Amino acid sequence: MTSSAIAVSGLRKAYKGRTVLDGIDLDVRAGTVFSLLGPNGAGKTTTVNVLTTLTSPDGGTVRIAGRDVLTETKAVRAAIGVTGQFAAVDELLTGRENLQLMAELKRLGSAEGKRIVAGLLERFDLVDSAQRLVSTYSGGMRRKLDLAMTLVGGPRIIFLDEPTTGLDPRSRRAMWGIIRGLVADGVTVFLTTQYLDEADQLADRIAVLDHGRLVAEGSPEQLKRQIAGSHVRLRFAGVAEFEAAAKVLPDATSGDESLTLRVAGAGGVKSVRDLLNRLAEHAIEVEEFSVHTPDLDDVFLALTGRADVEVNA
Repeated sequence: MTSSAIAVSGLRKAYKGRTVLDGIDLDVRAGTVFSLLGPNGAGKTTTVNVLTTLTSPDGGTVRIAGRDVLTETKAVRAAIGVTGQFAAVDELLTGRENLQLMAELKRLGSAEGKRIVAGLLERFDLVDSAQRLVSTYSGGMRRKLDLAMTLVGGPRIIFLDEPTTGLDPRSRRAMWGIIRGLVADGVTVFLTTQYLDEADQLADRIAVLDHGRLVAEGSPEQLKRQIAGSHVRLRFAGVAEFEAAAKVLPDATSGDESLTLRVAGAGGVKSVRDLLNRLAEHAIEVEEFSVHTPDLDDVFLALTGRADVEVNA
């Protein structure tokens, strides 16, 4: 059975009498991607600060890699890596020099440090740019270097704060591939992101935090299934077919486009087949149909009452 990389029970935190975290429970399994989402002010940044030993909790227990964040702080810090929202790289150094500096800070031996640096430059496709100043790097290259620097000490748990913000689509997908590769190697990733599709693509489990409380947790598919909204969109070639279908399907509603109907709750294979057979019995031809299911945007809106997600709270 997979062990817990992060175990949180009853986590509480307040600032100046205002409760920010009100009894949070989390269980992040080793070798998985866990994403924490929530609107601005939900308490995500405070949660991450506690998990990374930057802030002390007021109550509850937090264990990272089996170590208590309060009584075994040094051991926790040795087990984790943190990549912040903004790349923490030295622009006056080359890519290789940045990595070598981290190796020295981790007190790695000369030979071991060179081996690790060379391996990371290869892994992150930075070999050709290793001797260039970081000031000449693109945003995607800086993010890759930043993450590579986090890995110098070989942490088994990594906290990623908005790893792809500001990156172009190609660089985003490259970063996704890197994250998947880390997990394949057994690394645990705790992810905060402003892109819900990113959480959908990468996360094994997602927790939604709102007003200091967890309002939902599960796999992306489990969360989507909690939300009503599955429907079939039907488009017809002409007004006659559209009007005939509207009579046969009295519960259908007009779609966003002309000559389209929306039939709620008909997303399953059997229900779609029955729907099309019903129209065929009345000789009504459907020019086009598509099945729509809720996405994480729908989930987020339903759970928090907001359509946007922020991660700086």
